Amino acid sequence: VASLVTCLFAEFDDAANLLAANPDATTISIDEPAEARENQHGRRQELSREEDDELLGTDDSDKTELLAGQKKSAPFWTFEYYQTFFDVDTYQVLDRIKGSVFPVPGRNFVRLYIRSNPDLYGPFWICTTLVFAIAISGNLSNFFIHLGRPAYRYVPKFRKVSIAAATIYAYAWLVPLALWGFLVWRNGKVMNIVSYSFLEIVCVYGYSLFIYIPTAILWIIPHKVVRWVLMIFSLCLSGSVLVMTFWPAVRDDSRRIALATMGAVILLHALLSVGCLAYFFDAPEVDFPVPIIPAHNGTSLVTKVK
Repeated sequence: VASLVTCLFAEFDDAANLLAANPDATTISIDEPAEARENQHGRRQELSREEDDELLGTDDSDKTELLAGQKKSAPFWTFEYYQTFFDVDTYQVLDRIKGSVFPVPGRNFVRLYIRSNPDLYGPFWICTTLVFAIAISGNLSNFFIHLGRPAYRYVPKFRKVSIAAATIYAYAWLVPLALWGFLVWRNGKVMNIVSYSFLEIVCVYGYSLFIYIPTAILWIIPHKVVRWVLMIFSLCLSGSVLVMTFWPAVRDDSRRIALATMGAVILLHALLSVGCLAYFFDAPEVDFPVPIIPAHNGTSLVTKVK
């Protein structure tokens, strides 16, 4: 009996040493049936496939939605309820910005970056930065266009900040609200439609606008061709994020409704880009009157500089 006990303790010591050397290793009992070991291996493979599906954005389970919904269990009139919308760290925001600037075909932006922890921190600061970037760059662009004209006097137009804010925030909130309402309505009529929450849609639109911040700064360049090339590039890049995100939500609907929905999404996004460029940067040329110069014959002469 003593020798048997000694052998058992020696086996336990060997197992402890192996686990210390490789913590991820799995232990299998000698008496465990082979069928049970095969079932355990099959479950491990299924879990691995589920993790891959979640990473690729192809998992249709609602586990992540339930986990995301648990954070907002506080009443809406409390501070804790709204604090959850800004519970995000710098690395997550940077990762989502990279995902919006470098979209990967076949990857769903919501499932890959947003669904685990949707936030309003990134969209709010992106929209705010874009407002000031457009307004300041628009004033500087107007200054460089008319630079060197003797009758031109630079006057900053602070109303552009208000106009830019109204335009950007209306687009970043009203369009997602309309799209969310439409998806909820169609979800009640068509089965197997991918559903997004309103917060997730706002996140997608907010992060998709990040590319326009450096674009607005480069729009200071006083060349229309360069500006329009930059605008088309930014439109295609940010529009691809919207298409790859919302196409899975409408592709199971009728073909006419699906194409009309995506066409409306792209059209509104293009109107925002073209409108900002045309209003804030491609302002029409104006005439600046030169002070009245008396002529030799007693009449007055007024000249204009174009």
